[in-house]
Amino acid sequence: MVDYVVKLTKDATKVSPADHERLAAAGFDDTARLQITLIASWFNYINRVADSLGIGRE
Repeated sequence: MVDYVVKLTKDATKVSPADHERLAAAGFDDTARLQITLIASWFNYINRVADSLGIGRE
């Protein structure tokens, strides 16, 4: 799962069906894979918004 989230974070266009197959083989069903993707994407989005607004910088 961590490898998938790192790949998603670095370049989501490189995520492939093979990545989803690896998650499925590790026991993650369709709902779990969707949740992993949504949560990681949301954190990436929120961090980019905060960074662009200078939130957290002194």
